[in-house]
Amino acid sequence: MFDAEEQSKQALWCFEMRDRDHPEVRLGRELQLNIVELRKADRLGQLPERLSAWIAYFEHWREDTTMSTHTYAPVQRAIEKLRALSADEEARYWAEAREKALRDEATLLLEAREEGEQIGLQKGRQEAAHEMARNLIKLGLLNDVQIAQITGLSLVQVEAVRASRTP
Repeated sequence: MFDAEEQSKQALWCFEMRDRDHPEVRLGRELQLNIVELRKADRLGQLPERLSAWIAYFEHWREDTTMSTHTYAPVQRAIEKLRALSADEEARYWAEAREKALRDEATLLLEAREEGEQIGLQKGRQEAAHEMARNLIKLGLLNDVQIAQITGLSLVQVEAVRASRTP
């Protein structure tokens, strides 16, 4: 953050509100801006142990081996809370994935059933048309063209029905 040579060895900064004309007059300790350059502080390692533990947490929270060496209780509690939240997130992810898979399976089954019903209806209509053609042929009153027009079958199909009836 601060690049000047004399500032390269400092990672913790405390800025206070002061009067420009009278720098000895400050607004009070209540209004301060504390800045911690995390990477620099981690690299320099010159801060109090508690602050170093928090910096390590923010910089290395994904690294179990690094985080297991810190014994500062509030940081350990934060690590445990983060692990619990991560586990909950993972559990939620897998639960949502399972729900999605079940919905997808149900959708596929429904589509397959509807497709099967359509195929069944189509076959039923074809069988009914063939049955009607057989009955009309049995009556002997119509020619194959007329039977094809009535049943919706093609002339070739009517001829096939007639041929299948002949011994």
